[in-house]
Amino acid sequence: MPTLNEKNNPKDAVSVILKMKYAGVCGSDRGIWHRNTFKDMIHDSLEKEGQNLRILGHEFVGEIIEQGSLVESLYDVKVGDSVSGDSHVTCGKCFQCRIGEQNVCVDEHILGISLNGIFAEYVKLPAKNLWVVDFNRVRPEIAALYDPFGNAVHSCTAVDLRGQRVAIFGCGQVGLFSVLLLRNFGAAKIIGVDVNEDNLKMAKELGAHETIKINPSDKKNEYDPDEEAIRKIMELTYDKGVDVSMEMAGYNSSVNNVIESTRRGGDIILFGLKDGDFTIPKFSRIVVRGLTVHNIIGRQIFSTWQTAQRVLSDHSNGIQDKMFNIILKKGKDTIFPLSKYTNEMFEEKLDKHPKLVFKIGE
Repeated sequence: MPTLNEKNNPKDAVSVILKMKYAGVCGSDRGIWHRNTFKDMIHDSLEKEGQNLRILGHEFVGEIIEQGSLVESLYDVKVGDSVSGDSHVTCGKCFQCRIGEQNVCVDEHILGISLNGIFAEYVKLPAKNLWVVDFNRVRPEIAALYDPFGNAVHSCTAVDLRGQRVAIFGCGQVGLFSVLLLRNFGAAKIIGVDVNEDNLKMAKELGAHETIKINPSDKKNEYDPDEEAIRKIMELTYDKGVDVSMEMAGYNSSVNNVIESTRRGGDIILFGLKDGDFTIPKFSRIVVRGLTVHNIIGRQIFSTWQTAQRVLSDHSNGIQDKMFNIILKKGKDTIFPLSKYTNEMFEEKLDKHPKLVFKIGE
């Protein structure tokens, strides 16, 4: 059980204890499970702490049950509030933080990666990271997903999508959220690309106009682009290529797919993340074609959150309902008690669903 002790730890004056209600399983948690994401960051942070165990998780909604003495006056949150929160714990002092670019703080820590996370019944967190939620506007299971939904909002607001043809490479959770947002933000054509038939089916249900299945076994090298998928995209765009390509999976071949599929003068949005070196053949094409590459990390704190809240609170757009009914499948086999967790059950669910949510406590 975490405690607040301001005498021994002055930072506790601006911290809270949360009783967790729901916690989402992120794509990065999936990558950590498969040991292909954030390995160095986790190991380096544990070495600095003299520890060998990291509690994962960073998507959450919970209730404040205890607060430090300065919390309410500085952050306008209090005991009894239901809150979600940003997973990037920033320093507030570096150049980037001071000019409003906290998502690229030079001394940040990330919950569940370089700090212990939220897959627990009770958690101590800095109050500055919290965002008060209203369950009359956003249901609790969806409020737990503000963090990854915010990734999609950040990605989909990097460029003007109105009237654009857009391809999403990787229709996992953030890719599927992006399909919903692209529809809402006025994209003219949305093309979902993935290796998983079930994910592509969901992308269609959520509003994708076209879907393309990739067969990774067809490649000679792991970094080779998928020629058939690129051919289909060219066919769908009258041999121009899409105006915007969004890479949401993180694989080397997927990055090369977006480069090949984007029209001259178009935009590439890179969000997916995998460890290791990447090979980009004929790199000069990015320059010669006049492509603009946008790298998306985290959320813009808290402007992205405000946009996400307004989108989710507008029930006329159907986004919140589709997130629950289609992506979370109304909670059937996707929302389950943390107390029932086993490694075997978790791995089985990871293979079946793009999004999982733990229910914590009563």
